[in-house]
Amino acid sequence: MLYLLAEWLGFEGILNLIRYQTFRAGAAMMTALVIGLIIGPRFINMLRVRQGKGQPIRADGPQSHQKKVGTPTMGGLMILASLTISMLLWMELDNPFLWACLAVTLGFGIIGFLDDYDKVTKRSHRGVSGKVRLLAEFVVAGVATWIIVGEVGSTDLYTPFVFGDGIPLGWFYYPFAAVVIVGAGNAVNLTDGLDGLATMPVVIAAGAFLLICYLVGRVDYSEYLGIPHVEGAGELAIMCAAIMGAGLAFLWYNAPPAAVFMGDTGSLALGGALGAIAVASHHEIVLAIVGGLFVLEAVSVIIQVFWFKRTGRRIFRMAPIHHHFEQLGWSESKVVIRFWIIAIVLAVVGLATLKLR
Repeated sequence: MLYLLAEWLGFEGILNLIRYQTFRAGAAMMTALVIGLIIGPRFINMLRVRQGKGQPIRADGPQSHQKKVGTPTMGGLMILASLTISMLLWMELDNPFLWACLAVTLGFGIIGFLDDYDKVTKRSHRGVSGKVRLLAEFVVAGVATWIIVGEVGSTDLYTPFVFGDGIPLGWFYYPFAAVVIVGAGNAVNLTDGLDGLATMPVVIAAGAFLLICYLVGRVDYSEYLGIPHVEGAGELAIMCAAIMGAGLAFLWYNAPPAAVFMGDTGSLALGGALGAIAVASHHEIVLAIVGGLFVLEAVSVIIQVFWFKRTGRRIFRMAPIHHHFEQLGWSESKVVIRFWIIAIVLAVVGLATLKLR
């Protein structure tokens, strides 16, 4: 909106700064951060009043979590509000990538909201049927993929550490990209089990993709680094920055002991956003590296369920894997901080693939 206004005024004087994606990315991050910090207290109080007993806590979960009874959920609405307002203020309104990724974010947010609402009203941790939820997620992801591919005009898969053209997937790219988006959404959702555990790694991953999207959108940098150039993808840096600002604002209230949980409303939306951004920037495999912590959490659940159904025994004391370490005696804060460190290391490794080609 501000870009359109500045363009109408001819980018005169200080408005010339709005031309630059780097300036707008910084402004988007600060805008989302300030909005999130301002609306936080009233938003949390509103959720507390409306939800009463807050998010249901699993009786079969770690016993230390029982003290969290009464903490309100659906704090992801706070993230979505600050993220969306910031994006609409600073983005180029005619950029299809931003609209596609925002549609995934809000679409997954609505699916997560319905799931959270079902849990709160029925006082159950089950929520919406898994099959129904997955079907809705794939519909949203499929539409977004169709928009992105239509704009990019390429169905190639680019691999890290390999210089040159990507692997042509043809029509198979559509289901592949949809799986990336849905998988990212659910991986972040599984990670969101401790105070601040999912929030900071999402901020870190968004920071890594801020740089990736900016480089991908520049012809000179993409040619020098040997990465795919996607015209217009540089605008996704504004969305990544807004995710960082909204995430940091939420972390202010989600830091242990959490005053609010993001719920599926936030975790599904943020994971879906990262997946859509990775697809739009043609860095799907790099997302698996940068977001390796989310992959680890998801894989731990898959392994646990598969092995238990086959043998009746468990590999981990509890899944997702962060609960396994809690059962080993690690304090919640120790698990969270150590997982943050892992997220930072993986983000650095992911960024290193930009040059090692």
